[in-house]
Amino acid sequence: MKRFLLCLAAAAGLLSLSARTVYDFSVKDADGRTVSLSRYKGKVLLIVNTATQCGFTPQYKELEALYQNYAKDGLEILDFPCNQFGGQAPGTMQEIQRFCTEKYDTHFPRFEKIDVNGSNASPLFTHLKSQKGFGGFDPTDRIGQLLDKMLREKNPDYAKSSDIMWNFTKFLVSRDGRVIKRYEPTEKIQVIEADVKQYLAKPAKTKKNK
Repeated sequence: MKRFLLCLAAAAGLLSLSARTVYDFSVKDADGRTVSLSRYKGKVLLIVNTATQCGFTPQYKELEALYQNYAKDGLEILDFPCNQFGGQAPGTMQEIQRFCTEKYDTHFPRFEKIDVNGSNASPLFTHLKSQKGFGGFDPTDRIGQLLDKMLREKNPDYAKSSDIMWNFTKFLVSRDGRVIKRYEPTEKIQVIEADVKQYLAKPAKTKKNK
């Protein structure tokens, strides 16, 4: 009976975890102030781990264009610099901020530099990864081919992990805080834009229409 109760409690814990939304998390902004993600309730979110010295760094331009086109409709892009992949996000937050604004004229919110994998991983990204695992790099993309080769040499089974594999991995979050899609850095911005438009057109769920 005791074992049954323990299993029941564990199952309840897993259900509770799976029911969480991004609104249950708080993060630090670029100035080190705590921000509850509940402030973004009702928005469609694109959450991305970024780097300033990566082959994918020019995606900042695409992200800013997406933000300019759809922020008025309820899109927010949340930028989390991360230095775990090739040390490609060096520098202080002030330096990162200056780089992004001067080179790419970005206006979407940027947050404190974090880890996305490992024992010190951001709880937010741990949640994101638990909801959507690795989807594979585009095999026709040159950088994607190089990344696949490099990671496969280190671990032939790397693709089975839900870890973030590289900079500019993106998660799409619906207006009610659910993680609905994950995009690897080789995903085309046109695909992401089509999904953003689709979910912007959907109202947030309420207790009445759940």
